[in-house]
Amino acid sequence: MSPKKHDSRAQLIGCAPGSRDKHLVFTLYNFIINHPERSKLAIHLLLLLVISIMGTIFSIFLASILLFHLILSAGGCRRRRNSPPSPANALPFLGHLHLLKKPLHRSLAALSAAHGPVISLRLGSRPVLLVSSAAAAVECFTKNDAAFANRPRFLAGKHLGYNYTTLLWASNGPHWRDLRRIVSAEIFSSSRINSFAGFRLQEVAAMTKALADDSGADGDHHKPVELRPRLFNLTLNVIMRMAAGKSESPDRLMWSRRYHEIVKESFAVSGASNIVDYLPVLRWIDYQGMEKKLVKLQEKRDAFLQELLDERRKEWVAEGCREHEEEEEEEEEEAAANRWKCLIDVMLSLQQRDPTKYPDDVIKGLIVIMLSAGTETSALTVEWAMALLLSNPSSLARAQAELYRRVGHGRLVRESDLPNLPYLNSIIRETLRLHPVTPIMPAHESGEDCVVSGFLVPKGTLLLANAWAIHRDPALWPEPEAFSPERWELEGELGSRKVAMRKTMAFGMGRRGCPGEGMALRLVGLALGALVQCFEWDVHGGKDIDLTEGTGLSMPMVAPLRTSFRRRPFVTDAFFP
Repeated sequence: MSPKKHDSRAQLIGCAPGSRDKHLVFTLYNFIINHPERSKLAIHLLLLLVISIMGTIFSIFLASILLFHLILSAGGCRRRRNSPPSPANALPFLGHLHLLKKPLHRSLAALSAAHGPVISLRLGSRPVLLVSSAAAAVECFTKNDAAFANRPRFLAGKHLGYNYTTLLWASNGPHWRDLRRIVSAEIFSSSRINSFAGFRLQEVAAMTKALADDSGADGDHHKPVELRPRLFNLTLNVIMRMAAGKSESPDRLMWSRRYHEIVKESFAVSGASNIVDYLPVLRWIDYQGMEKKLVKLQEKRDAFLQELLDERRKEWVAEGCREHEEEEEEEEEEAAANRWKCLIDVMLSLQQRDPTKYPDDVIKGLIVIMLSAGTETSALTVEWAMALLLSNPSSLARAQAELYRRVGHGRLVRESDLPNLPYLNSIIRETLRLHPVTPIMPAHESGEDCVVSGFLVPKGTLLLANAWAIHRDPALWPEPEAFSPERWELEGELGSRKVAMRKTMAFGMGRRGCPGEGMALRLVGLALGALVQCFEWDVHGGKDIDLTEGTGLSMPMVAPLRTSFRRRPFVTDAFFP
């Protein structure tokens, strides 16, 4: 007998009877999990153990629970033989939940580093496929795109997703495809994005001018500023104009403040890390009051959206913006009117045609997806980019030099300039690589059996793709932890397959990828370009920038970026459009 086995037996014999019972139960449980092909024998041994320890109530209760769990587990033994590798230290009922820490993307990355780029987990009652390699992610969202087109039934989707009917939470089917078609054609098509270019320039100019005014008349001294609130207001104002037609108005600041709080609360309670989604029994007792929080948040959010919808509906009726326009109206006038329709206008026209198919909840669901997905993420991306530039002054200087060469000092940067600013675009891509604001892509669920990297993935498996880990894979990215926009200028030197693998996954992939990627990149490029062009920046207080990541569905900086700035001499009132 080996010393290790001898020590283990001696330790077991030396235990008190109650402790020895518990030790035997957990030993048998781990044996069955690690050797499923011998589970039938182990289950019989567990039954004998239950009979032998009938004198202790704890042992009867514990062994009965474990027996029920193990019988269910044994049924899938043959299926698990072709499953991905899995950590061995699963616990009864909890599975691997005890291994997850915050921030979640780093915790999952550590598991993948230990067990492989494609692994299986059991999080409570849910089987999970964790993917942390670009090749496996591409396989999931191309070859198996249809199989993974569903969404899991998380508690947040029930309450915040209008009972799983929004674009984010609805599973694949006619309803989801109809919503996707509306958003793709009416909001995020190239022609519609171009038609909103004036809005974006106006809002970026307004934010930049406000900063310039705050810097004082002389601009000789650096002024402290916290960028996140200003960036959030910028992105919210742009999205509000696209979704609800809201432009400059006295109450716009009030709308902004109200929805800022709602977005922060929504991102904090959404995502793949709510334990009640993996242990349904906890819903019965409303563990940590999670369901109450979601219900209360949705009441606040729904009231905001209904008020927004009702206000626009009154304007829509008053303006006579009906779907059935006069037949004698000139085609040119009709086209011009359609170009300036906001999302609510489009949906009210559809609602008038088919009220049952497009009730208010469906319209509010589309509005909330635009506001939630388009505000926080874009604002945080610009904030991360500025933090990285302040931490890398040579990159900031190169970006300013590029803007001077390509745009000059006579006017504010415009969207039409962005294709001619390759280094600025490389900064954005590198920011999205290092700090994707959705580090864990929104969870998918398999609607059918499929194969990923040679492993069988059964129907009903939750798919978690760790974009943060994929973006830091040393096999694809030399010095993956370093901020290096220059790496994007070298793509032509790589093989075609490696180039394909090196695309960031910040906006998701496949049919459920973010439809607003094109618009988001334009807004981020315009906002970042204006900040770099118009101001000199310095680290506030002379301290290093804290690049620690926060928690939640998005990945904010744990401490909002606080920096010092001063406007450059050429930034005068005449500079702005």
